[in-house]
Amino acid sequence: QVQLVESGGGLVQPGGSLRLSCAASGSIFRPNTMGWYRQAPEKQRELVASSTDGGASTNYADSVKGRFSISRDNAKNTVFLQMNSLKPEDTAVYYCNYRFRGTINTWGQGTQVTVSS
Repeated sequence: QVQLVESGGGLVQPGGSLRLSCAASGSIFRPNTMGWYRQAPEKQRELVASSTDGGASTNYADSVKGRFSISRDNAKNTVFLQMNSLKPEDTAVYYCNYRFRGTINTWGQGTQVTVSS
């Protein structure tokens, strides 16, 4: 099993920045895809950004391109999401995700990000 622990959420003013971290532990298989999703109240969970081992594939939601950046530290099984120029519409619970082929799909517990003045 894989366990994911997120950190770094909080309250920030519009235009501010936050950095989310997600540490994976347990049986980590490679190559894997780790990423971030978010879910705002009364909305479906959506992909924010994802990254495959070795940076072979990195994807971003159109709404965050140019503002958010995903990175990985494979030695520490950690994925980061640097969020800049935050907007109120970025307010959501952010979930870390780990996927290995089509057999393993694990979620973190979520961390709240609130963008408000």
